[in-house]
Amino acid sequence: MILLIGLVVLVLVGGFGIFYYKRFLDYKQAIQAITIREPDLTQLEDGEYVGIHDVDFIRAKVKVEVKDHRFQTIKILEHYNDRGKKADVLPEKIVEQQRVTIDAISGATNSSKVIQKAVEKALNNN
Repeated sequence: MILLIGLVVLVLVGGFGIFYYKRFLDYKQAIQAITIREPDLTQLEDGEYVGIHDVDFIRAKVKVEVKDHRFQTIKILEHYNDRGKKADVLPEKIVEQQRVTIDAISGATNSSKVIQKAVEKALNNN
């Protein structure tokens, strides 16, 4: 009986491990597949735009304010991350440089990509 319980526990733990590893591989592939297209601000009307990008372990939701064809503010409404908290400064840098395709924040590269993609989606999906 103890052997059977041990076997069941081993199968359950192994199954969870395989599931988690597959999820992690899918996440890494999703991060590598992110490409950022620079939005054409000259084509956007003044207003606020919301964008979301989710790659399972990291998710970002942003609100982008555009006025006179320029970024005015970008606010992170949600940012689920593991160690990517440093990327929370990225919206400020996007506004300063007036472009989405800027260098990622060191130590938070994946979160940087997800936030940039959320900004792009906010503007390119409208």
